[in-house]
Amino acid sequence: MNLLQIRKPSTTFALPFKHRAIGKEKVLISNTEGSFLLLSHEEFRLFAEGTVPRGSEYWKRLAERNFIRGEENRDAMASQLRARKGFLSYGPNLHIVVVTLRCNETCVYCHASRANMDQVQTDMTKEIAEQTVDKILQTTNPHVTLEFQGGEPLVAFEVVKHIIDYALKQNEKAQKQLEFTMVSNLSLMDEEKVAYLVGKKVQICTSIDGPEHIHDKQRRLPQASAHQKATHWIKRINEEYARIGLDPTLYHVEALLTTTREALPQWKEIVDTYVSLGCKALFLRPVDPFGFADKTGHRIEYPRAEYMTFYRDAVDYMLELNKQGVQILERFAAIFLTKILGGEDPNFLDIRSPCGAGIGQIAYNYDGKIFTCDEGRMLHEMGDSTFLIGEVGETSYRELMGHETVRALAIASNLDAQPDCVNCTYQAYCGVCPVHNHKSQGTIFGRMRESTLCAVHKGIQDYLFEKLGSGDPAVVDIFKKWTTVRDRTHFLQSCAV
Repeated sequence: MNLLQIRKPSTTFALPFKHRAIGKEKVLISNTEGSFLLLSHEEFRLFAEGTVPRGSEYWKRLAERNFIRGEENRDAMASQLRARKGFLSYGPNLHIVVVTLRCNETCVYCHASRANMDQVQTDMTKEIAEQTVDKILQTTNPHVTLEFQGGEPLVAFEVVKHIIDYALKQNEKAQKQLEFTMVSNLSLMDEEKVAYLVGKKVQICTSIDGPEHIHDKQRRLPQASAHQKATHWIKRINEEYARIGLDPTLYHVEALLTTTREALPQWKEIVDTYVSLGCKALFLRPVDPFGFADKTGHRIEYPRAEYMTFYRDAVDYMLELNKQGVQILERFAAIFLTKILGGEDPNFLDIRSPCGAGIGQIAYNYDGKIFTCDEGRMLHEMGDSTFLIGEVGETSYRELMGHETVRALAIASNLDAQPDCVNCTYQAYCGVCPVHNHKSQGTIFGRMRESTLCAVHKGIQDYLFEKLGSGDPAVVDIFKKWTTVRDRTHFLQSCAV
């Protein structure tokens, strides 16, 4: 909007707000607690000038969302802020355990800096595994998710089993709600492993980079098709989830996409691949600058404007499929929409304020070293140990939580004090990654106007608000369904186990 159309902005009518043009027809306004309205240009002019007729329907809309000075409902404002920041009342709930760096696949963008299969010295010992579990169960959070990563965790499956069994035993005393997840390429899966993992209610996540020709080119498996292996076991594991009576719309193998340059023109084929596998969600993640991607960027990277074209095309197609009764959602959209429409934070640790580094997640390396987050661990494997905060057998839980690096990351990711974020219309819904800032810009505070992550987050939210402002009730209904957070207690390990 041309702000010159506003004759004399009022300094007394509106409570503090932020605004942003959405497309050519709308102006978005938002406030500190995350309420928003999409206004026409004329409505925004009246609002900015403070000439909205008292008692009109428009006045009531503004007052209900706490945009008018003197009409605010302070209890509602405080309640909204509490709901959005509820995660600050607890300690770390996500604990990432790297049981080995060894991996049998070679991925062009590998963020984990994988080790060759003969490097057994990168396997976690049972002693370190038990010390890691003991440290994890000291968290003040009553809900604990223990996530196995690598390398490829199935390479060290005996260590995985030992950790699960030991954690369940120790949890009889710790009394946590305990959940296990595993990120695996699935190529080393077999029926015995499936039986164990499903029997222990382990939620399994894998990677699918789209159709077979893209996946196998980017995720090389010697003398076999990585895509065929992964898709076979996705279907098989989903059968087992269903066999034990779990809701298949919720309990299924999750799959993630890493969007490379080659994927950009194949958005339809990628979505169709996920739908054909029965996947209910697709996470259109851009490439991160960690691990091997730091060296292969010249082949796989792209301008973020091209990514946003890819994203819009893919999600437009997903919306059309939803209208036809096909259940498929995009994870980035679901995370932001939960904040925008639901008024609460789904606690996705990379997109919250402050971020989850140290205070929401902790990463434990195979050798017992502890990091603020998985990205911090990835940088360590690249030779940068900035985000190393301790070791399992030496550092107390209190020392971890009080570590100067943890405190610094909480400050750097607090959007209320981030210079490029404090006046952003999307502040209440967004988040930054200080580790990404450190790697790509040399400072944990970052410069958001130059950040590829910021470009993606703003671009996605621009798209979502354009859709919300389009007036299509079917799209709004689909978006509301995407925000639904369903109960997952089937996968929570009871403290009485």
